Parts: sequence; C-alpha cells; structure tokens
Amino acid sequence: MSSNRMAATIHATAIIEPGARLGTGVEIGAYAFVGGGVTLGDGTRLHHHASVEGPTSLGQDCEVFPYACIGGKTQDLKFKGGAPGLRVGDRNVFREYVTIHCATNDGDVTRVGSDNVLLASCHVAHDCVLGDHVIMSNGAVLAGHVIVEDHVVIGGYGGIHQFCRLGAYAMLSATAKLVQDLPPFFIADGTPAVVRAFNKVGLERNGFTAEQLDRVKQIYRVLYRDGLNRTQALEKLAAHADAKSAEFQRVLTFAKTSERGLTPGGK
Repeated sequence: MSSNRMAATIHATAIIEPGARLGTGVEIGAYAFVGGGVTLGDGTRLHHHASVEGPTSLGQDCEVFPYACIGGKTQDLKFKGGAPGLRVGDRNVFREYVTIHCATNDGDVTRVGSDNVLLASCHVAHDCVLGDHVIMSNGAVLAGHVIVEDHVVIGGYGGIHQFCRLGAYAMLSATAKLVQDLPPFFIADGTPAVVRAFNKVGLERNGFTAEQLDRVKQIYRVLYRDGLNRTQALEKLAAHADAKSAEFQRVLTFAKTSERGLTPGGK
C-alpha cells in the first residue's frame, strides 16, 4: 500500500480528506469523496460522485459507481459514538446508489469479503457479514447483523430480516422476505419466504458433480419432502450413509448453529 497520492489518478474536483490512504493505481472520479479514515487498495476505482467515508478499508481492484455511499454511519438508533468501521475485501463491484454502513458499537466492523457484486440501490446494514462471490440484484436489502455465506444470490428487492443467515450456494428469489435462516444449497421464495427447491442450476454453474448434486437432492427430500418435523429430519440426516460428506456436514452444522430457525418448506 502506497501513501503517495501521485501514484493515483485524482480528478481535480474530487475531495480527498487528509489522512486517507490511497494505493497504487487508484482512480478517483469527478466530485467523488474519500474521508480521512479511509484506505483504498491498489487499483480501486471510484467513479464520479462516489463516496467512501468512515473508518473504512477497501481492498484491491474494487469499483464504486456513481452515488454509492460506502462506509456511512450506522442507522441503528442504539449508536453511542466511537469509531465502528467497515472492512471490504478485493475485486468487489458496488453499483449506483449502493449503501454499506459501518457497525454500531465502537471497535466492531461490518465485513464484506471479495469478488462480490451489488447491483444498483442495494443496502447492507450495520454489522452484516458477507462472504465471497455474493450477488445482490437491484434493490436487495440486508438488515443489521445478517450473515451471507459464499456464493449466495439475492434477487431484486429481496429483503432479509435482522440476524438472519443465508447458507452457502443458497438463493433468495426476487421480492422475497426472509425472516428465518436459509440453509445452504436451497432456493426460497415468497413473503414470508419458504424453501421451494434446491439450487440445481447454481450448483452446476459452480462445478458441483453429479454425485454432489444427488447428495444435495437427498438432503432436500429429507428436510422438506418426507413429512418429518425438524428434529426428525436432522436426526435422519445425521444417520444417513452420506452423513460425513461435505454437503451433509455443511447443512447439519448450519442447522445446529441456527438461532432464528430454518426457513420452512413450501408446497
């Protein structure tokens, strides 16, 4: 990380506050704003009118489009001051009007991993944790303390309740409202959302083998199609011949650590 601003390309109308740290090859467009507590990694680009503020760090090769506001103050009314922050990984794309807020409590951070794409008008609230390769379509919103694991897709205008978790490779459909934890591999839809199917197309696109897909299909049947209650279904999964496989273990571990309960199945 270089502190030499001569290594960056900065438009004459941009505002870079004293204390900001800019990596090599950073580009700052017209009327963009970079706060004094911000660190921008090498190759990161802010388009015109983009803002990055607060105790915020962006990794390498991120791209922030016009009117996005990254690192804004939490909207949590419990905010008592201090310097909660935001930590963002590499190669993220934040399209127009995306907002990502810092955490609420002093010393805490909102976290965003790497290789994520947030389309226009998405919102990530205080204390959320996003993994890698997450896609949020236009207008999708996360309330505070939401956890989104790797390779999740959230459809346009999908809304996620506070403290919910979305397991890896899951998908929430457009305009759905999620109020419980969505297990890995599954697709949920509706208001409130219910699990409709397993994410076959998404898993295939991410290189899952036929054997892996079959295991996910068996998990789906046990959890959502065999007429078992949740305790019975989890016991059946734990006793399954494939229980030690990565797919079974991912779902079993997710279920054991769920605090809001698993999203129910739909007809």
